[in-house]
Amino acid sequence: MRGYILPMPRLPLMLACLLVAACAATGTPPRATPDTEDALVAVSANLRTSAAADGDNAWPLRKAGALALLRELSPDVLGVQEALADQHDAVAAALPGYVAVGGGRDDGRRKGEFSSLFLRRARFELLESGQFWLSPTPEAPGSMGWDAAYPRICSWARVRDRRNGRELLVANTHFDHLGVQARQRSARLIVARLQAGARKRDPAKVAPPIVLLGDFNSDEGSSAYRAIRAAGLADAYRSVHPQVADDELTFHAFKGLTVGRRIDFIFNSPELRATGATIERTPIAPGRFPSDHYFVSARLEWR
Repeated sequence: MRGYILPMPRLPLMLACLLVAACAATGTPPRATPDTEDALVAVSANLRTSAAADGDNAWPLRKAGALALLRELSPDVLGVQEALADQHDAVAAALPGYVAVGGGRDDGRRKGEFSSLFLRRARFELLESGQFWLSPTPEAPGSMGWDAAYPRICSWARVRDRRNGRELLVANTHFDHLGVQARQRSARLIVARLQAGARKRDPAKVAPPIVLLGDFNSDEGSSAYRAIRAAGLADAYRSVHPQVADDELTFHAFKGLTVGRRIDFIFNSPELRATGATIERTPIAPGRFPSDHYFVSARLEWR
């Protein structure tokens, strides 16, 4: 495991029926949409790197379907992981109604995998943004942390919601797939920096609400997950689906499996509450999926 948008026109009736049938066949619940004026949709999508030799599942064969699914989900906040520059550019070109935040993990620009954020321009005013590395030297491009196998990065943005004037701090990351210590330390580093972020300019200012997305390469029993929850961030999916089930797998290795645990999460601070959450299992073609991870989505409402 390794881990802008324009609304789509209304689907023809036949295609809509096919999508409903596909949801039923794969166990995907009907997708939740915002039901209040202030509700926002967040999506986390591990795209699977275009550099991988995936045969019939190679990126050029998945690209159109993956981008179509992102357009259909129409998030206000989108975080993509494992995207190389060509994939980052493809998302940006296909979803021009959003502003993109983040660079490659090797140099902070174009080299290496991105953990990009895409924020809907009509919804959010971008106030500031940046990225840091998950290591003891977070400002050093390409730095590796602890027992990690690769450099890992977190992209973040502070935005103002145009609908209500409230600020929001959004972050997207991809934890290391091998380093247990790296995942735990990365979790602690991210929550500490996010919670302190708003006080850099004004020490008296309370940090804005947080939405943290990503592929954490960790399940609910991990020390990394516990560190994030201990910092006061809720697991959006678990808030909506409090009973742990067998079919919560998010990494399926292009096989369409469902039994297993989640490693892709959307977390939110208490100022927001999750009123919908879905593991997006609809295939892009029979037996074909947009990635080796299922995308995950959540509907969040301001309290």
